[in-house]
Amino acid sequence: MSTTEQRTTAPSLRQRREALFRRLQLDEKHKLSLDAPPTAFWVILAVTCVFTALGLVMVLSSSSVVSLHSGESAYRLFGRQVGWAFFGALAMWCAYKVPYHSWRKRNWLLPWVVGSLSLNFIVVFVGRNINGATAWLQWGWFRLQPSEFMKIATILACAHYLALKHRYVAVRQIVLYRVLGVLAVTGGLVVWQRDFGTALVFAMMVLVLMVQASIPWPQIFTTMAGMAVAGVVVLTQADNASRRLFAFLDLQGTKRLEGYQVYQSILSIANGGLTGTGVGSGTSKWGYVPLAYSDFIFAVIAEELGFLGAVVVIGGFFLLFYFGIQAALAARDMHGALIAGGISAWFGSQMVINIGGITGVIPMTGLTLPFMSYGGSSLLATMLASGLLLNVARHPKKS
Repeated sequence: MSTTEQRTTAPSLRQRREALFRRLQLDEKHKLSLDAPPTAFWVILAVTCVFTALGLVMVLSSSSVVSLHSGESAYRLFGRQVGWAFFGALAMWCAYKVPYHSWRKRNWLLPWVVGSLSLNFIVVFVGRNINGATAWLQWGWFRLQPSEFMKIATILACAHYLALKHRYVAVRQIVLYRVLGVLAVTGGLVVWQRDFGTALVFAMMVLVLMVQASIPWPQIFTTMAGMAVAGVVVLTQADNASRRLFAFLDLQGTKRLEGYQVYQSILSIANGGLTGTGVGSGTSKWGYVPLAYSDFIFAVIAEELGFLGAVVVIGGFFLLFYFGIQAALAARDMHGALIAGGISAWFGSQMVINIGGITGVIPMTGLTLPFMSYGGSSLLATMLASGLLLNVARHPKKS
């Protein structure tokens, strides 16, 4: 037999992979797609990478002054964020490579849910209080915010229960009670930590998942009404928090008190103009805007990159949300669709709450800007969630 004939009869790469799947007895839905990734996959991946890189640059720009003022290296916080970005990239790769159906196994999902709930319960009693919220566990320089990882646990648990609704008609009502129970426990824990912004993100995630799972509208409106009543009760009992939350209604009158940060942020954004002052040349980080490298990093972005840079960032988040929803609509099963929808709702709602609070449009609640703000827990959790979103987007249903 000639060399040409041997090449002709040799199995192709697709044939070899399919033979491997048969030998491993993999189910059809667990197989890796052999087709080219869809557009949603590439857009989500590109936005994640660009936002993470931009976040590192802006953290360096906004944190160097704080580090130098404390007598340490200008690269101290930046170096830590680079380390978290490295671990976040590993987490994103693992979440992308492991089939998302594996999370439905009780030996995977249950430890994650129980672990995140336990840490959030512990933080209420021994957590560190920062800016009025007791949401961090700290050992020396290492600090962890468990509520960031509870977002993933909430999405996975609700996706698991709501996917059952579409498979077994008899468990529909039980599923709704379980989902509401998940929201009550997770939302209650973060409210107990006085982290009201995170509680709002949890509420938005669960509501989007309920709509996506075709829960009847009367039950959704009843849930929303219950959330509103609970929010009013909590705010009436937390006098200091309510004054801080509603300072945006009178920024001129509260600019030296509760509204100081937001007022200074608006001045910084206005100082940026159309094209910005240039990276590293902003003034907001020089003590005018506290936590400029963390919750208020969008003010630094708008000042140093200008209106155009701010529009690009907001547009990037809308692209992430839009193609995340497209990945949900194209998912091969309801479980994957719910995971993608929940993560998209997380990123979209947190962006709106953060930027809306910084610009004085809505109350400031102390949330990070996904991928960009300084904080290892936030960056690691969002990159892990992005990996799950890529996992769903990579394996769409066949047309």
